[in-house]
Amino acid sequence: MNEIYVISPYIHLRMWVFDDPKVGLVQETFVGGADTIIDRLVSGIPDAENGFVMIFSASEFPGHQLRLERRGPQGSGNLYHSPDLNFDGWLCPALLRYFDAPPAKLFAQIKPRN
Repeated sequence: MNEIYVISPYIHLRMWVFDDPKVGLVQETFVGGADTIIDRLVSGIPDAENGFVMIFSASEFPGHQLRLERRGPQGSGNLYHSPDLNFDGWLCPALLRYFDAPPAKLFAQIKPRN
């Protein structure tokens, strides 16, 4: 299993979504505050709505810009808190396509696609 994953979220029908055929996801939607966290992170990336690179891992890595701490289960997913943004975001069960169990922490880096 990988330690670091890469996806390319984009806007579809005014929602942040991503595709990852390797794990069987097409237009998987970010909701419940995760979309707002993305809005804040991409505010300086031109044309982010047409796709940007998100690198993420359960382990801290050089250059990460976001740390999320798991608050616990909520509905069918898990609630995470960003201490840097002082904001919560919900991650759906698709997270388990990447991890055996919801990680205690997640780290992410956001970059322009080009």
